[in-house]
Amino acid sequence: MMTAQLDIKGFVKIYDPETAEVFYDGHNGIHYENFSQALALAVANQQYGWIHDMAFGNGGSAVDSTGVITYLPTNTSGSNSGLYNETYFKTVDTYSNNNLDKTRNKIEIRHIPGTVYTDIFITCTLDYGEPAGQLAFDNSTLINDSFVFDELGLKYWDGTTNNSGKLLTHVVYHPIQKSLNRLIQIDYTIRVQTLTSLTTAA
Repeated sequence: MMTAQLDIKGFVKIYDPETAEVFYDGHNGIHYENFSQALALAVANQQYGWIHDMAFGNGGSAVDSTGVITYLPTNTSGSNSGLYNETYFKTVDTYSNNNLDKTRNKIEIRHIPGTVYTDIFITCTLDYGEPAGQLAFDNSTLINDSFVFDELGLKYWDGTTNNSGKLLTHVVYHPIQKSLNRLIQIDYTIRVQTLTSLTTAA
């Protein structure tokens, strides 16, 4: 019997689509245990398991009095792990009735015929007026403000309520404030690749 391996990678870009200012552009951590469950559930048509929500938090880093940022490790082990301090979420599932703006919050599948990888491309937009309760300008000195985000992750639909599914990915980055004067878009790519070096299983 021949077996193949899957390689899953994540790429995250956080930016202002109107000014083109890029706040973060890098990789993220994959929760392989939860991702394996999600893939099996979705492929087996168990009515849950697919990517549904993007969660945001403010507990991924700490800034000392000199401005040095210390980053916590990504939470990618333990089936019940989550963000360090989640403060907001948005539904990105294109087919969910809870997604109220499916042109700017959506999931696309991108594949080039003949290649052994497929990209799951997630777009999430935090509009000027969201989240409710944010500050007017992006000049806060309080890094622990609820909407000074320094971590985010994707969660899958577990068949119950919004944002209750298990964490699939986690990324920690420098604090970025969401305020009324700032539009923020997240382009999140999950690349699923079949490794071409096949091995024989006993």
